[in-house]
Amino acid sequence: MEEKSIQPDSEVTMYFTLKLEDGTIADATENEETMLFVMGDGSMIPGLERSLYGLHIGEKQNVRIGPEDAFGLRDPENIRKMKREEFPAEMALEPGVVIEFDTPDGESIAGMITEVQTDNVSVDFNHPLAGHEITFDVEIVDINPAG
Repeated sequence: MEEKSIQPDSEVTMYFTLKLEDGTIADATENEETMLFVMGDGSMIPGLERSLYGLHIGEKQNVRIGPEDAFGLRDPENIRKMKREEFPAEMALEPGVVIEFDTPDGESIAGMITEVQTDNVSVDFNHPLAGHEITFDVEIVDINPAG
């Protein structure tokens, strides 16, 4: 019997740890919990997905990924100044607070407050990991072929 390897449309189960440049863990599977996804479904960042092709069950991989293949580069145009009156009066507005906003098409997007002034609030809509080189440590637990 041929050993299964990760191919396009494979359903992959894995453990992972995502670290920032300084070694800080930004995300990870915990307590025997795994992550399940389908190769090519758009749920995985491109740099990690490319590095998984051909891996087999039980294999481990350490992958460094630059910002352009991870969560993108920081875009100054994704930082918006909004009028203070656009926020509920009782809302605590301070740098570092993350708020969910509804887009015109009904989607929800998170923005982090970066600056609060008397009349304006600056909100950063970049992904929190944008601009960072990241490292993934992965271990492949299971592979189911496309089907």
